[in-house]
Amino acid sequence: MDLHGTGKDVDETKLEKVLREVMNLSPRGIREHLHMNRPIYAPTSAYGHFGRTPDETKGTFTWEKTDLVPALKAAFGR
Repeated sequence: MDLHGTGKDVDETKLEKVLREVMNLSPRGIREHLHMNRPIYAPTSAYGHFGRTPDETKGTFTWEKTDLVPALKAAFGR
């Protein structure tokens, strides 16, 4: 894993291990975690993809969710 200088106080080897523990990083695991197997892309095509607030009722913009942050922080004692 290479954070390209953005993870100044994070051990990249440990982060790689922790990520594999908290999420299935296979293509299927990513699709399932982000609920990307549903027809949610019409709203996405308007006004851009990034920086949008996830809408839990519609299941849109799931890639903007930060649900893994607590597990990642805990793994690094933060």
